[in-house]
Parts: sequence; structure tokens; C-alpha cells
Amino acid sequence: MIDFSGVYTALITPFTDLGTVDYKSLERIVNQQIEAGIDGLVPCGTTGESPTLSHEEHDRVIAQTIKYADGRVPVIAGTGSNCTTEAIRLSQHAEDSGADAVLLVNPYYNKPTQKGLYLHFKAIANSVKIPCILYNIKGRTGVNIETETLVNLAEECPNIVAVKEASGSIEQMKAVIAATADGFSVLSGDDNLAIELIREGGDGVISVASNLFPHEMVTMTHAALEGNWNEADRLERWFAPFFKACFIETNPIPIKTAMARFGWCRESFRLPMCPLESSKHREELFAVVDRMMEEKGGQNG
Repeated sequence: MIDFSGVYTALITPFTDLGTVDYKSLERIVNQQIEAGIDGLVPCGTTGESPTLSHEEHDRVIAQTIKYADGRVPVIAGTGSNCTTEAIRLSQHAEDSGADAVLLVNPYYNKPTQKGLYLHFKAIANSVKIPCILYNIKGRTGVNIETETLVNLAEECPNIVAVKEASGSIEQMKAVIAATADGFSVLSGDDNLAIELIREGGDGVISVASNLFPHEMVTMTHAALEGNWNEADRLERWFAPFFKACFIETNPIPIKTAMARFGWCRESFRLPMCPLESSKHREELFAVVDRMMEEKGGQNG
């Protein structure tokens, strides 16, 4: 059994200047994350620009991440889709490739009912044996997994063991914690809410910020999990400008731009994602990350 707590990095997908997946950079990022003490990795999520990957690329990015991790940390593969049969295929491929769990986003664009959400997630969970983590993000999908639906799924499907909550509502997160059984993990999908969620009984975060600052995110999150609130709160204050900067434009544009500044990847996106629109935003982002890098010792890629 995997203890889904701590910090799991929602990995970027690095691209070459020609727009192909840069597997050499991906391998280097995976190794850097593990060496920094990250609790686990999440390829092919929102931050990984998964909607722009072909099915073949999606499968390979997950398989290569598992290969690079080499059993050192759990790999949670992003395999959600707005088509249930496609999500089943992606999830089964991830399982066959050795993924430790799958992350299943709400079906987007379709706007299913709660019954439709229940049937969708149940069908996927029943198609694999590995743990399933639901990913609730209404802001990108147009639908919210209501707490009652989530509880029913967790009770009916033993391998639905966690939720990544990116509803933006700490009240909903508290309701999920109160309603689910012991052993069910509630992870924040928002870096800026991670410490508040842990304070309320949550288990950690699937993080954007840890792409660039994995060690510091782990230190902050584990301090909170261990009840060292002075250290957790201090690091949360240190991170606050960066958490804000990561969403100065649509994720993953800012985090990938920041990583490119320090040599971890190219500043290469796939349309409709594109480079930062505003030169002012670029200046603000770089001012934040340059200060943080200087304060942490100037480590770069």
C-alpha cells in the first residue's frame, strides 16, 4: 500500500525547439526531483500539457517517467479523459507500464451529471487494479465532484483511495475529509492551500511549484505534516509570491518559463499554450524566481 501523502510533483512535459517531447530533459528533471526528496511524480497532468500530447506520446511520457524513476518514488500517471473508454485505455496502459496509481480528472466539456461522474469513475476504477486518485477541478472542467458522489465512489470502489482537490474551496475540502474513511487521502491541487488543508487534516499536495523548488516544497509540507507549524508557516510566506506568480498567466506557462530560465527545459509550448503574453508578467516572474534562487544558494540547472 502506498501512503499518498507529502509532495507529488505535477511534472511539466519538456519539448525541444522543434516541438517534440524532450526525453533527455525529462530524465534529468525526474532525477533532480528524486534527489531533492520528492515523495512522488505525476506525469501527464494539466501541468504536463497532456491535452496537446498524442495518444502515443501520452503513453510514452508515462512509460519513460516510470523507467527513469526506476522504483525510487511512486509514479501517479495522469490518465483522465472526457471519454470513458479512452480513460480506461490510458489507465490500463499505465498499469501495464508499471504505474503505481492513476490520476483521473473530471470529464471536461461534456458537463456530466453526478450520476454520469459516478458511472465514469466507477468504470475506470473497475478496469484496473492499481489505486485511483480522482482529480476535482471545476475551474477547468466545468463540473464539480460533489462530496456525496465522492464518498459513494470510495465506498463502492476499494481502489479509489484519494482525491486531488483543486476546487479552490477549503470548506469543500474539509467536508471531504470529514465524510471519507480513515486511510482516504485528500491532497491539495493548489500550492497556496496546501498548508491550510494539512491543518484541517489533509495529506499533502500535488504541486506545480515543486517543479522548480522540490526540496523546499518537501520541507514545508513535511513540517506541516509533522506539526512543525512555525517552519511550515515560515516557508509558506517565503513561497507566497511564487505561488501567485505561477498563475500570473495560465498554468503551465509561468512554471515552464521559470524552469527554462534556469536551464531545466526549453521555453517551448504546444498551441494553444504559448509563451508569456506580457513582458510585464515576465519581469515579475523573473524577479520572484531570481530572488528565491539567490536566497536558496543560487542552485541552477
